[in-house]
Amino acid sequence: MRDDYLQAAQLVITDPMILINVVSRRAKQLKSGYKPLIESLERLSAEDLALREIMERKITYQLDEEVEA
Repeated sequence: MRDDYLQAAQLVITDPMILINVVSRRAKQLKSGYKPLIESLERLSAEDLALREIMERKITYQLDEEVEA
């Protein structure tokens, strides 16, 4: 992963664990054939594409609400 992309994405998703999960899930989608939400002139890995999508706020996340018993 490119360090500059990682640092920029951390400004959008500040919790490192959530960032890791979002990047991981999106990279898995990209590797399985989903189309990128951004255009890139350079050839990027799926993880870097996911970070760029987060940086450009093309991807968001929502935490599941805890279910009370």
